[in-house]
Amino acid sequence: MNTPDLILYNGAITTLDAAHPQVSAVSLAEGKIMAVGGEALLKTGSETTQRIDLKGRRVIPGLNDSHIHVIRGGLNFNMELRWDGVPSLALALEMLREQARRTPPPQWVRVIGGWTEFQFAERRMPTLDEINAAAPDTPVFVLHLYDRAMVNKAALRALGYTKDTPDPPGGQIQRDQQGNPTGLLIAKPNALILYASLAKGPKLGFDDQVNSTRHFMRELNRLGITSCIDAGGGFQNYPDDYRVIEQLAAGDELTLRIAYNLFTQRPKEEYDDFARWINMTEPGKGSDVYKMNGAGEMLVFSAADFEDFLEPLPDLQPVMEAELKKVVGLLVAKRWPFRLHATYNDSISRFLDVFEEIDRDVPFKGLRWFFDHAETITEKNMARVMRLGGGIAIQDRMAFQGEYFVARYGAEAAARTPPITRMLELGIPVGAGTDATRVSSYNPWVSLYWLVSGRTVGGLRLYNENNRLDRAAALKLYTEGSSWFSGDAGKKGRIAVGQFADLAVLSADYFTVPENEIKGIEAVLTIMGGKIVHGSGNFAALAPPLPPVSPDWSPVAVYGGYHRGAAVGSGVYKACACHTHRQVWSPKTSRFWGIGCDCFAF
Repeated sequence: MNTPDLILYNGAITTLDAAHPQVSAVSLAEGKIMAVGGEALLKTGSETTQRIDLKGRRVIPGLNDSHIHVIRGGLNFNMELRWDGVPSLALALEMLREQARRTPPPQWVRVIGGWTEFQFAERRMPTLDEINAAAPDTPVFVLHLYDRAMVNKAALRALGYTKDTPDPPGGQIQRDQQGNPTGLLIAKPNALILYASLAKGPKLGFDDQVNSTRHFMRELNRLGITSCIDAGGGFQNYPDDYRVIEQLAAGDELTLRIAYNLFTQRPKEEYDDFARWINMTEPGKGSDVYKMNGAGEMLVFSAADFEDFLEPLPDLQPVMEAELKKVVGLLVAKRWPFRLHATYNDSISRFLDVFEEIDRDVPFKGLRWFFDHAETITEKNMARVMRLGGGIAIQDRMAFQGEYFVARYGAEAAARTPPITRMLELGIPVGAGTDATRVSSYNPWVSLYWLVSGRTVGGLRLYNENNRLDRAAALKLYTEGSSWFSGDAGKKGRIAVGQFADLAVLSADYFTVPENEIKGIEAVLTIMGGKIVHGSGNFAALAPPLPPVSPDWSPVAVYGGYHRGAAVGSGVYKACACHTHRQVWSPKTSRFWGIGCDCFAF
């Protein structure tokens, strides 16, 4: 490995390596960092070495989301109309109206998480009347956080929900005075009604799921993400729902490093799930690009304390301890790393009681395990996590529902929810992520904005300076911090010799832009394993092409993913050449497309 494959030069390269915190050039060979330094690195190349002039742009290690539902998200991305980052409800409803016209029966229009009413200029939710007016005939399912879904009349018919449909356990179908469903589905107290209803919708065919997953990965690459840890998810069955990602991995078509956890699917049969999987696979099986990571985030359903800050703190069932002990005891005995969803300190106390009891008989020592979320964990319980060698994966869910938390628990409690700086002071391994795609957005820059500014997406200040991070510390959580959670500490997270050649060249300087502009950063060039996986602007020609979005009615073909702003004036529409129809701006293709006709006037 004497000659580099690629040299990036004339940049402001943040390495996160104390020995060389910032350099201007880096060379890559055989998928790893070969050298860092100055322009002298240009002399180390040969005639076959590719050289890229960064023109002074900021470069960072590739971002790593330690908690995202990327496999499930990929299977569904091409079906979803994303409201992530859309600045007004009026625009969101216009997008819904246009997509309803484009969507053929029996398909649905799905707005599945990643947004909050506080991002809209109107500062409110859509009404059911507005959704029905926007889409009178096409089924529409709009998911909002963990707390509710709004479905139009066409979707109620597709779901088969009538006056005679009983409320499912843990959920509520809102009804009018005559007892007919209104279209509002309420998680009361858990989100099963939301996800079970969503699961009744049509799915993409296998080839379209492959296409969808490739486009979702490229969307994440566009935002500078090169690695993630998949936290499993409801209705994500192993191994059936992993066929797409397995095929892409086998064909060397993954543009993200993915470590995946296995999430139990069967209440009261969780032990059987994990006992079966232990005989099928093992942690670490796979490669540096795609590998099995362990168990969770759901280990037993009785331990689920899914956060819905519109509802009171959940009271976990008395059977939880026995069920959790049986499963975790098995995992510890078999040395399977595990993760566990844990929102509230009350739940965490009970979980730790179980873990400490197991540890007395079968020591945790050396086993990688961690809590996800831990919004209200106390100092006492953080110390208990430390003693058992655990970590905490935090997400920016408070950025999307901090206003709800403040309304229920007060601003003082919110100021330490979660207590990120104290976790770091205690030396707990901490990694950052989003919990996308059904709650928070998958955009890591929104999460970095939240960590740095202490504000919600809607602008509410949650944290004072004692619970905010400087920009370098926040970036470390999204890079080398997250690497611990997949057993990759020392392999990735820095731009340092011998580490994976994963990095992102940014559209703006993360370290100098005003705080509010952090949310708008993206990557203009993303490299994973020494290969270019995304390019835009001056670097667009360097990126490998993707196949066209399929199916052809997909919202992604028109709107892309995370909203990137208007192309003309304050909207994304202009008149067609025929003056009868309109054209919609597609950030995916950077052009206008005719809606409802064949007019193309570019």
